[in-house]
Amino acid sequence: MSPHIYAVGLVVDDLHASLAFYRLLGVDVDDPADGQVHVEATLPGGLRLLWDTPDTIRSFQPGWAPPSGGAPRTSVVFACDSPAEVDATYDAVTKAGHEGAVPPWDAVWGQRYAVVHDPDCNAVDLFAAL
Repeated sequence: MSPHIYAVGLVVDDLHASLAFYRLLGVDVDDPADGQVHVEATLPGGLRLLWDTPDTIRSFQPGWAPPSGGAPRTSVVFACDSPAEVDATYDAVTKAGHEGAVPPWDAVWGQRYAVVHDPDCNAVDLFAAL
């Protein structure tokens, strides 16, 4: 057996804001219990999305510091059913107050594509086949 991707982990400053953002994209995730600092959701297909706070990471990796430099270091990619769904999702996310990094466009590789940022400035790509 070879290694395979099991989960995508996000380190977030505001757990509730991040969960609310990903719910806008259809991720079914429960609110954390009081004091809970690690949350997981299983996505369709079995991939898991994990959220931790910096303090959680530091608790088992002393000296850990978040990446610096300003550019997003993680990209989470969401497939949409249609180009119209890319546009509608981008509009819903930006109207909810989140940053629209790249408005929807028809990419030369045959997809409708857009990029938004989650509350921690991670890139979130939205796409659908043209």
